[in-house]
Amino acid sequence: MELWKAPVADLVQSMRNAGLARAFIVSNSDGDIRESHPVLSEVAQALRADGRDFDGHEACFFEIGRESSHLLGAFIHRTRRGQGAGGLRNWFYPTVEDFIRDGLRLSRGMGHKNALAGLWWGGGKGIVARAPETDYRDAELRRRIYSDYGRFVTGLKGCYITAEDVGTTPEDLEHVFHSTRHATCIPPRFGGSGNPSGLTARGVVVAMEAALHRSGLGDLRGKTVAVQGLGNVAGFMIEELLRRHVKRVVASDISKPVVEQAVARFDDPRVEARVTGPSDLSILAESCDILAPCAVGAVLNSSTIPTLQAPIVCGAANNQLEDPARDAELLHERGILYVPDFLANRMGIVNCANEQYGVFDGDPAIQAHLDRETPWGVFQRSLEVFERAATSGRTPAAEAELLADELSEVLHPIWGHRGYQIIQHLVDIGWDRLPPLAPDGDSEA
Repeated sequence: MELWKAPVADLVQSMRNAGLARAFIVSNSDGDIRESHPVLSEVAQALRADGRDFDGHEACFFEIGRESSHLLGAFIHRTRRGQGAGGLRNWFYPTVEDFIRDGLRLSRGMGHKNALAGLWWGGGKGIVARAPETDYRDAELRRRIYSDYGRFVTGLKGCYITAEDVGTTPEDLEHVFHSTRHATCIPPRFGGSGNPSGLTARGVVVAMEAALHRSGLGDLRGKTVAVQGLGNVAGFMIEELLRRHVKRVVASDISKPVVEQAVARFDDPRVEARVTGPSDLSILAESCDILAPCAVGAVLNSSTIPTLQAPIVCGAANNQLEDPARDAELLHERGILYVPDFLANRMGIVNCANEQYGVFDGDPAIQAHLDRETPWGVFQRSLEVFERAATSGRTPAAEAELLADELSEVLHPIWGHRGYQIIQHLVDIGWDRLPPLAPDGDSEA
């Protein structure tokens, strides 16, 4: 398993040594895994043996960017409800394993999120693997990376639809959109819905209200909320919390400039923001009514869960549990009500998933997810999951996954399992042997 544990650069070099710019791993309905080239045999072997993150994912596509030389990935979970849809993450991964596992977990989470939200989309996720010691503030480098990614998505012929995620900005999506039509969250001047962070924050706050309601703790008025991370979503979330008259918000971030901006932005005695080191997880142990992880994933684990002092955990970060089954049980044993991230943070994809049907302020199809009556809205769906968990004795996380799995098996009412058909078409035409699309738009078969 040398390549599995090696730096991502080793996978890129192994592909180049084999004369490859593209590669894939696909699985069929029986769960049999097939790699496009022996260079991926170790990765495929690791997935066959994995019982945690690989969940019958239909495909993992890889391409070395023609202009940027970065490794680009598209991970697709299930496409029975529709094409794989999910944001594009720009992140550094120490090893190939970290890169692959994050793509698998994020795409599965997107599939669950889309299904629970009642959207006719499957699970997908895009990743740009950052190179070490590279300045990603360089505008020209970002143009090359995201133009490469747009062409990569075009080459996938619509089995994956990309959007904005961590490390990717609305301006970056412009470059993606210039190279593909298979993108959402595009800037408003191109007819898109733009940055979804504000709506995502509102959805998480509604999920908090559902958890408080279930716990018999009233509403957010007078409550203390601890927030890990002060990114875009967390900033909007704090605004929402202040509007709901919380007593106090305690927040932390590893970036001093981000903390300083937050202090200046809110200028409110109810908000306390502090700078912490990268390995400082003390915010998780803050005494509060609600803990809101809004930074990176896997922060809730066997080491941190025993330190929690909150009866409710509900945040915006994806993949908050390091080991979903184990850590959900640990939270349950401690009597902590955990709102699964893919249940709470759906509004980003809700905002942009269907923008091809038009975009306008106050769209009732979007607002319905935030009210208290819509059966598939954040509030009622959360209560449904809590009730199912109480009846079955399972954790809310396990029950949410079971419900999402049930819903993800429902075929798209018009197009059926079209995403999988496109994946099979790409395999049949030898997609991996075709060169990446050129900047001038030269096409392939």
